[in-house]
Amino acid sequence: MLTSRTVIFPALIIGLLTACATEERAPGGERLGEVRFEVSCSAEAQQKFRRAMALYHSFDWRKGRTAFSEIAQLDPRCGMAHWGLGMIASDNPFGWPVSLKLKEGAAAIQKAKGVGAGTQRERDYIEALTLLYKDHAKTPHRERALAYEEAMEKLAARYPNDVEARILYALAVSANHDLNDKTFARPLKAARILDPLFKSYPNHPGVAHYLIHSYDFPPIADKGLESAKHYAKVAPDAAHAQHMPSHIFTRVGYWRESIAANKASQDTAKGAMVATTHARDYMTYAYLQLAEDTLAEQVWAEASKASSVRNPNLAVTFGLAAMPARLALERGRWAEAAALELHPGIAEADWRRFPQAESVLVYARAIGAARSGDAAGARRHIERLNRLRAALTARKLAYWAEQTEVQAQIATAWALRAEGKHAEALVPMRAAAAHEDNTEKHVVTPGPILPARELLGDMLTELNMPKEALKEYEASMAKERNRFRGLYGAAHAAERAGDRTRASAYYEKLASMCAQSDANRAELVRARQRISQR
Repeated sequence: MLTSRTVIFPALIIGLLTACATEERAPGGERLGEVRFEVSCSAEAQQKFRRAMALYHSFDWRKGRTAFSEIAQLDPRCGMAHWGLGMIASDNPFGWPVSLKLKEGAAAIQKAKGVGAGTQRERDYIEALTLLYKDHAKTPHRERALAYEEAMEKLAARYPNDVEARILYALAVSANHDLNDKTFARPLKAARILDPLFKSYPNHPGVAHYLIHSYDFPPIADKGLESAKHYAKVAPDAAHAQHMPSHIFTRVGYWRESIAANKASQDTAKGAMVATTHARDYMTYAYLQLAEDTLAEQVWAEASKASSVRNPNLAVTFGLAAMPARLALERGRWAEAAALELHPGIAEADWRRFPQAESVLVYARAIGAARSGDAAGARRHIERLNRLRAALTARKLAYWAEQTEVQAQIATAWALRAEGKHAEALVPMRAAAAHEDNTEKHVVTPGPILPARELLGDMLTELNMPKEALKEYEASMAKERNRFRGLYGAAHAAERAGDRTRASAYYEKLASMCAQSDANRAELVRARQRISQR
């Protein structure tokens, strides 16, 4: 059980390691981990290629693109440099298909084929990646992604001594996971490939990184703790390596560790918008669970300073919508939530590019309006959610369309509650909870803006059904661990249901977790009073 932890795992324990021991220093002294990817390019290009792949494995697209471009200039006959640019254009595989830069990637892979490669193995790498971009205007993403995965599987089998082939194959397997598959078949398959490599190649940045992704789901998150604690030490100069452990820390409710990881990521990123916005969203989420509200507000104040954000990606737009929504909703500031506005630094055209980001803020407005008693206002926002869902459906972004549908169901439930239709309100609220249970969160977010089953607990509590509410809060906490609202809701529901033992246990856990908080949240005041009265 996490209480007021002071132990920080990932960010502060950075050994000074030698090249022959645990990490390879890239040209320029960077500590990016140890990568051995042999290519038939010039000797100097080979050295730079290892650094470029280390950057890829820690998802540093900007530096990686520069690195592979320099290799292409250094050795014009190095077709693998253009393959590398094609890999960079594929961006974050866990954001497919939204993250894919199709035109850029297709151009890079065609260049790679035109330049050629010195070995059959390299040509096989190029041919495999070709499948991810081939006929992308006509061929659905899923078909292309599975073809690429199958090609990488064959490549890894053809060259059993090629560690990189196995790692990249595992990455493709995990990236192609359907977030509605609750067996986690693909992530667990990827983990079975990566776990032995983690033991044999503990300082490879990709192995630790992709293991975290493979275990980034509530039922299996504990399996990812070892790699989470290790990855930041493998590549201390990679901002993403500092952030990524917080994915596992968030899943298991290690809020102090998550905050430390994202602070380190910010420091390493040196202001890069994508890395810092994503890290700040995770930090905001963690601070709010600890009721350290002033610090959460400071994170948002820093994130929202940008007056103009050029060409934002999903992580930036989502973070700039999610942070203010979290700050309002997590603290029950319903009127504040109802009045939220999209960040003005992002152009209207860019918001239209990412309807799933706008839907987060519209959802917050709808909940805020409904829980303020403004059913008509909530209905207007629900209409907007439905239009955003239609836009996502038209773009064949089925996962995000489904998430927006869940948001609309929740908002509809609370609008009915605001209209006094209490029994009717429980129907879409229960449906939304069941619907959300059948999906998983996307990597772009630390968690739901407010979990549906937790909100069902809220509604049942308000309708004087505390025993039923307690059951829902506990079910929610089994998935979303150590959430402030979940712990308090369970304690309050247990108290009203006459279960003093469980109420005391939850109040104590909440107060212990938030021992360093100086916030005046009514829930925390009540928890401390109940403990002192006992």
